[in-house]
Amino acid sequence: MPNYSIIHKQDIFITEKYRPDTGKDDLSFLSRSFERHFNERPYLNHTCYLFLTKTTKERSRQQSNWNTLCRKFLVPKEIQDKETMERFMESVGQFESIVNDGGLVRLERLTTEEITGTENEPGIIERYLTLSTDGSVMLQDMQLNPDEMRIGDKRLCLHTLSDLDDLPGKVRTDGRYERLSTDRSDCRLSYASPVGIMLPCDHIYNQ
Repeated sequence: MPNYSIIHKQDIFITEKYRPDTGKDDLSFLSRSFERHFNERPYLNHTCYLFLTKTTKERSRQQSNWNTLCRKFLVPKEIQDKETMERFMESVGQFESIVNDGGLVRLERLTTEEITGTENEPGIIERYLTLSTDGSVMLQDMQLNPDEMRIGDKRLCLHTLSDLDDLPGKVRTDGRYERLSTDRSDCRLSYASPVGIMLPCDHIYNQ
């Protein structure tokens, strides 16, 4: 990726109830029994987004109290340069190819409509700002107070891990999960699973 690029990974975990797919005619007896067994059972639905953003050298020096309203242009001149953006999009394409060629995960690039939304369907920005996951997004009040953040009837609690003293001395890619492991097999989970799939509530994990 070019200099001053930001890679932001966002994992969204929302509690939903399992909806069985029993409408298929080719389901076996065991498959149909499996679907009925988990019908309406709660689970954490996981959605992952990877945002690639091109910034500038000036952006790295800005502090949290910096306000874009004090500038004539919201978008820096460097970002408006066509050649700069073409090089960035080429790097994004190469990044996408490398990840997809690995075979472990697959990236699907979002369209403009999926990001900003349409008249009939909300985009990812609107769903994020309203904490909604379905296709129906209602206009809700937002309260950003020092002691409370709320969107509609949903209250937010924010935790930031930025101090090195709060992080372990050694970090591994995964660890053994004893509850689902046996003498003959290991259940390996990511070191971040305690704040990911193992956290039993609706939450968003940004890194």
